[in-house]
Amino acid sequence: MRWLSPVILFAVAVACSTSAGAAVQKKSAAKSKVRKAVPGPVAPVPPIDPGLAETRLIQIYRLLASSQSREALDQAQSLVRDYPNFQLAQLVYGDLLSARFRQVQTLGDVPQPVSKAGATALGELRDESSLRLKALRERPPVGAIPSQFLALSSRNRHAIAVDASRSRLYLFENQTSGLTLIADYYISIGKSGYEKKVEGDARTPLGVYFITGSLSPQTLKDFYGSGALPINYPNELDSRRGKTGSGIWLHGTPSNQFARPPQATDGCVVLSNPDLSQIMRTVQSRTTPVVIARSLQWVTPSTARIEGKPFENALAAWQNAKSRGDMNEVLSFYSTDFHSNGKTLSEWTPALRNQLDKVRGRSLQFKDLSMLRWTDSADTMVVTFGEVADGSRSGSTRRQYWERQGGQWKIFYEGVIG
Repeated sequence: MRWLSPVILFAVAVACSTSAGAAVQKKSAAKSKVRKAVPGPVAPVPPIDPGLAETRLIQIYRLLASSQSREALDQAQSLVRDYPNFQLAQLVYGDLLSARFRQVQTLGDVPQPVSKAGATALGELRDESSLRLKALRERPPVGAIPSQFLALSSRNRHAIAVDASRSRLYLFENQTSGLTLIADYYISIGKSGYEKKVEGDARTPLGVYFITGSLSPQTLKDFYGSGALPINYPNELDSRRGKTGSGIWLHGTPSNQFARPPQATDGCVVLSNPDLSQIMRTVQSRTTPVVIARSLQWVTPSTARIEGKPFENALAAWQNAKSRGDMNEVLSFYSTDFHSNGKTLSEWTPALRNQLDKVRGRSLQFKDLSMLRWTDSADTMVVTFGEVADGSRSGSTRRQYWERQGGQWKIFYEGVIG
C-alpha cells in the first residue's frame, strides 16, 4: 500500500486543524472556549464500547497516521461490513482500496467526473470526518463541566450538553463526586445552523431545556430512526422573546443512513441510531437537562459554584421573605412582566398570597435544588426545586426563570411542575 500519499496521512493525523468545507466552523469560533480557571490536561476519550462505529473509525485513522495501511484496510472492511450504511466509513474504505493501485491525495479521492457530480456529498463527508477528528483532538479539560451547570440535584441523574459549532453532544452522569463526562457523540444540527427564532427556519434552538418524554421507534416513521427524545422548546425564555416553532427532538436517522451531514436537519439534534439508542437507555425524562450552546465554555466545578453564589444569595433572600410571609418583600423579587401559565403578576398575586397564608410563617426548605445558567444578551437562571414547609412531609416542585435586571435578580416565570 505504498501509494497512500503522505499528504493524506498528514491530513488524517491533523484533519481537525482545518475543515474541507468548513460549513459549520465559519459560523462560530473554531475551538470551544475554556475559561482561564480550567488548567491542566485535557480529558481522554471516555471509555466507551470499542465496538461503536466512531471508535472504530478513529482507530482506522490512527492506523493510517502510523502508516499501518494493511491493518487499516482490514479494520475498514470489518467496519463497513458491520455498518454498511456508514457513508464516511465506506469512503475511507474506498480510499484504502484505491491506494493499493494508485496514489490517494485526499479523503474521497475519486475520479474527477464522479467527484464533480458528487461534490456536495463529498464536501459533507469531509466536514463530518474533520469534526469527528476535531472532537478526538480537542478534548474538554479534565474534570471540567459546561459553565451552564451551576448546580444539579441528585434527581438530575444525567445531563446533556450540545456544542452546536462542533457538532458534538456530551453526556454526563451526576455522580456523588459531581458531574462526570461518560460519553460524547457526533451530531447533526439544523440546515441553516443554530439559534432558532421562528417556525420553519431550519435552525436548532439555543438554550436550557429538559427532556419531556421518550418516543419508541414503533410509534414513529423510519425517518426518526431508533426513537426520539423531545425537549421543551420553546421554553419560557424563548416564548418571552417571541420565538416560535415546536417539535424539537433528539432523534435517530433513517435505516438507510448511518449519520447525517453536520448541518442537515429541520432544527432537531440528530445522532446515529446506535448512539441515540444508548442515550435513550441511559437518561430519564423530565429531570434530564439539555443545554444547547453555540460553543461550550468549560469551567471547573469550583468556578461554577463561585459564579453561582450571587444568584444563590438572591434565591435565599426570596425564600426567607416567603418564609416570613412578607408579601411586599416577596413581590419585590418579581419582574413587572412576570407571568405564570398565562396569568400576569396582578392576576397571579392572589395565588401567591394563598401560598404565604398556607405557610403561616413556617420556614421553607428547598429539596433537590438545581440551577442552570443561560447567558447571551441577558443573564438567565432556570431553577427547579421542591418547596417544603417545616412540619410538612411533602410539597410542590417548582420551576422558576430569573433574569438579572440591572444589579438585581427578578423572577419572570414561576410554575408548578410536580
